[in-house]
Amino acid sequence: MSNDCCSTEGKTTTKQATHDHAHDHESHSHGDSDAIWWKTPAFIACLVSLAFLLTGIVLDSIWEEFTGYFRLGFYLVAYLPVALPVITNAWRTLIKGDVFSEFLLMTIATVGAFYIGEYPEGVAVMLFYAIGEVFQDAAVSRAKSNIKGLLDQRPDEVSIMKNGVLERQQAAEVMPGAIIQLKPGEKLALDGKLVSDKGSFNTAALTGESKPDTMVKGDAVLAGMINLNRVVDVEVTTPYADSKLSRILELVQDATAQKAPTELFIRKFARIYTPAMVFLAVAICLVPYFFVEHYNFNEWLYRALIFLVISCPCALVISIPLGYFGGIGAASRNGILFKGSNYLDVMASVKNVVMDKTGTLTRGVFAVQEVILQNGFNAEELLPMVNALEGKSTHPVATAIREYLGEKALPLEVTDAEEIAGHGLRGRVQGKDLLVGNFRLLEKFSIPFDTAAADIPLTVVAIAVDGRYAGLITIADEIKEDAKAAVSALSAMQINTVMLSGDKSSVVKYVAEKLGLKEAYGDLLPEDKVNKVKTIKAEKGSVAFVGDGVNDAPVIALSDAGIAMGGLGSDAAIETADIVIQNDQPSRIPMAVRIGKATKQIVWQNITLAFVVKGIVLLLGAGGLATMWEAVFADVGVALIAILNAVRIQRKKFE
Repeated sequence: MSNDCCSTEGKTTTKQATHDHAHDHESHSHGDSDAIWWKTPAFIACLVSLAFLLTGIVLDSIWEEFTGYFRLGFYLVAYLPVALPVITNAWRTLIKGDVFSEFLLMTIATVGAFYIGEYPEGVAVMLFYAIGEVFQDAAVSRAKSNIKGLLDQRPDEVSIMKNGVLERQQAAEVMPGAIIQLKPGEKLALDGKLVSDKGSFNTAALTGESKPDTMVKGDAVLAGMINLNRVVDVEVTTPYADSKLSRILELVQDATAQKAPTELFIRKFARIYTPAMVFLAVAICLVPYFFVEHYNFNEWLYRALIFLVISCPCALVISIPLGYFGGIGAASRNGILFKGSNYLDVMASVKNVVMDKTGTLTRGVFAVQEVILQNGFNAEELLPMVNALEGKSTHPVATAIREYLGEKALPLEVTDAEEIAGHGLRGRVQGKDLLVGNFRLLEKFSIPFDTAAADIPLTVVAIAVDGRYAGLITIADEIKEDAKAAVSALSAMQINTVMLSGDKSSVVKYVAEKLGLKEAYGDLLPEDKVNKVKTIKAEKGSVAFVGDGVNDAPVIALSDAGIAMGGLGSDAAIETADIVIQNDQPSRIPMAVRIGKATKQIVWQNITLAFVVKGIVLLLGAGGLATMWEAVFADVGVALIAILNAVRIQRKKFE
């Protein structure tokens, strides 16, 4: 195999996703991942070649006159169907300056076999190489089509409501603003918002979670969701090509462009290994002339050709990227999107998982519990002011306050509104200076407050008006159902788990006790989180940080792998994070680790298999103890075994 084999680049054909070379064999089905492999020209050519080869072997044993040019011509007919595409590509790569390509190695080895009269072995080497290519194509095509089939099952047509009449229209032609009618059991083709009062949807195509999700009027519904129990109307908000599902598909298909260290090592190794093997083969052929008494050129050429066939690193450069691609596919099937195979390696060996609290371990859906105001402050006057200022923030706490105080909303004038990172909001409402945030905000402006309030084990929003402490609002956030199980699973893997939060320490301590976390830190500003992660990396090794993918961007950038929770609803999370967990479940974090470990295990199994078998047969071939048939097994046979092993991960369950 060539030195740059299997360099996957996003948005390429199936074959190009497995090779850097222009692998556009006319006889191979490279571009159509849906092609049935046994109907491809490449496989038919293999069948023709095999039929002639077997016939030739039979004639060799029963017909004494099967000799000379007639025998040569017969075996050439067996050779050419599988050899022509390889010879053509050998010429193309040679013109481009790639001397040590797999195509040239196979061409030299088989032409050399014909030169010394070993016609059946020459045909067999090229035939089995071609069969290996067919199975390689089939394996990569299957991996790609499996991922696409899991994610992209959008209907081509949709029912559009126009002037009270339903019309069928191509989904790709539907523009934002159109109303789609979705019947029970139908899958949504485009992103939109629910127009009907209520609807229940299966979101498995996006999240890997088949549990029904109930939506209400105005909620966002995404392409790939299946309507479950009633006819609903959906207003299209995004063109077909820009839907969430389209972006996820693009993300997964581009993921293999990000190489894992093991892949990069193999590619660098092949650039040195392949030419070294060619020079060794030349040495095996020529050097014995100076040391062997009865030197026979054809005998040593045969040994060199065997060595050349064995040396092709097919099993390595095919099966390793395929193993990583399988890992990415397995993760996608479980609602985990890896942006590159390098992050599979990171998760396989990660030492620390650092998690944000809100939205990661807790639902991030806050509800106001109590409003406690100091004497001299009127709720009817103060709360509408708080509501008006909170309208300038999109933070979940601000959303909870707005929902609670909604009926007290008044058209109040807000000026000089400012969000102070890690503290809260500041602004002028109705001509008064208003502060709404945590107690650090009050400390920042030297406003005294009731210190006992800081010990309340709930999220507390402090209020100050014109430099005076006015009271507080308590807010509670619910811990996710599988958060404790996720922490336990990570601990069982000997992975250190830490929680970092900007929420006050008493709340963080309360949540940590509920989850069984030994390390948890509260009252942290964004820069404090960065310093904590730096310390953890320096003292305890690699870090995966789990957050919302937007607010924690500095920490995600610093960590070895940034994981975004809630990717289903956040385009920004998909852009920022290295790994996106689509269904918000913390239990997917240990699953991502398990998938990473399984992928790495399979990759190293293939590396070990290839090196051991090739090493043994290389020595036997150089010593004249192995024939071309053993060389075929060491090359193509090991490659096929490695490919089958790599494909195995796609069927494995990681629950």
